[in-house]
Amino acid sequence: MEKSTLALCPLFLVLLWSPLALGGHDYGQALSKSILFFEAQRSGYLPSTQRVTWRANSGLSDGKASGVDLVGGYYDAGDNVKFGLPMAFTVTMMSWSILEYGKQMAAGGELSHAIDAVKWGTDYFIKAHPEPNVLYGEVGDGNTDHYCWQRPEDMTTDRKAYRIDQSNPGSDLAGETAAAMAAASIVFRHSNAAYSGELLRHAEQLFEFADKYRGKYDGSITVAQKYYRSISGYNDELLWAAAWLYQATNNQYYLGYLANNGDSLGGTGWGMTEFGWDVKYAGVQTLVAKFLMQGKAGHYASVFEKYQQKADYFMCSCLGKGSRNVQKTPGGLIFRQSWNNMQFVTSASFLMTVYSDYLSSSGKSLQCSSGSVQPSELLSFAKSQVDYILGDNPRATSYMVGYGNNYPRQVHHRAASIVSIKEDSSFVTCRGGYATWFSRKASDPNLLAGAIVGGPDAYDNFADQRDNYEQTEPATYNNAPLLGTLARLSGGHSGYNQLLPVVVPAPKAAVAKPSPAPGTISSALPFFP
Repeated sequence: MEKSTLALCPLFLVLLWSPLALGGHDYGQALSKSILFFEAQRSGYLPSTQRVTWRANSGLSDGKASGVDLVGGYYDAGDNVKFGLPMAFTVTMMSWSILEYGKQMAAGGELSHAIDAVKWGTDYFIKAHPEPNVLYGEVGDGNTDHYCWQRPEDMTTDRKAYRIDQSNPGSDLAGETAAAMAAASIVFRHSNAAYSGELLRHAEQLFEFADKYRGKYDGSITVAQKYYRSISGYNDELLWAAAWLYQATNNQYYLGYLANNGDSLGGTGWGMTEFGWDVKYAGVQTLVAKFLMQGKAGHYASVFEKYQQKADYFMCSCLGKGSRNVQKTPGGLIFRQSWNNMQFVTSASFLMTVYSDYLSSSGKSLQCSSGSVQPSELLSFAKSQVDYILGDNPRATSYMVGYGNNYPRQVHHRAASIVSIKEDSSFVTCRGGYATWFSRKASDPNLLAGAIVGGPDAYDNFADQRDNYEQTEPATYNNAPLLGTLARLSGGHSGYNQLLPVVVPAPKAAVAKPSPAPGTISSALPFFP
């Protein structure tokens, strides 16, 4: 019997009114904007290269009261709290996007920006992990933060730091952070070998901590429960971290961990219809299916085939060709829940995109209960979801801020909705921000370019109102999986073999020269082992 907790992903549908056949979207522009959004979410001291110029330094005392430097990292959404679990998932998915489609990002001149976005997160995680069995998982708390409507630069809310340790475990948080640092270590392997090695050491320590001292992080950091409760528990994050550590190290220990714990931790048992910051099973199953197709399974092949069956189950459910299919809106959008539904759309679309390329690369097709499905159909469906986000929908609304002509103008986002401190340095008080700025029925003074908002309801309806946080609040984990899908769609349709060792091009655009100097590498190269 297929088991699942939460459901998402819809039936395959061609949007009859959309200009899909005309190739109506500029995926390269959408990619540029979607990466730019992360600069608006930065906490800490902003660098000289900061492109979102209406933001300024913020959170400069974070961690000080606890005797640790926690300056930096990302605000997760429209508030000013730094939540570790969604931040780590965001970094994992940005890294995965780069590892699969860095070549396409480089072609569009966006690879260095994407890598910078990853490093902004991993620099913070290094600080947040000062000892092997200590990880800081939150700065600030949602209750006091949500009572106020202030720019990050004006914050007067409590900035207490919360941590997990041996006595107060958090295997899901530690596991996801291990996954993020392992994935990022591959991104930096060629361009910054010392940094890559540092990330890998942290990842290995965090995995050991997560596995040895087991517990749900929201039992230790209870202030997170109202905002990022770990409903799925930590088993999926243990497998997810092991999969990424295997990618990063080629250490057979991690491959064996996936095989030996696949049944007990649910990797071979849960047939999922959603993937996101809480529930990682479909992501694990997709990665393990890749290992199998790469011929790396060895004597674990029979176990890994069970993982792949569950990966197939997810893909078929999204296409509407499985035994239990996901819900969709009349306009064809994956629909899971009314609050920030778009997070599930972007994450499912990414998995379908990479799985399409894995299958194509191995000469295989997808086996669904309705029959055999060609890999191209997975990519076409992912494209239909991205096109819906970019405006091919019944409302002709782009759910990416700043893309197209008709996009949300009243985004539920403190920094975007209040005049920049650089334009008006007058202090915005905690409650005064609600009275003056939150309640304005006017467009945001600052353009939150690239942000993917929560999106429409089950009937494709959407209200562009700042107080409609279920639909108008953006989040970093909405954007992160989209980077890979947009890069893939912008890169055309040839030359993909996603089962070969990963080649991430040099992160800086090289200046054309008659011939490269000896030892110069112009186009490559961290490798998956």
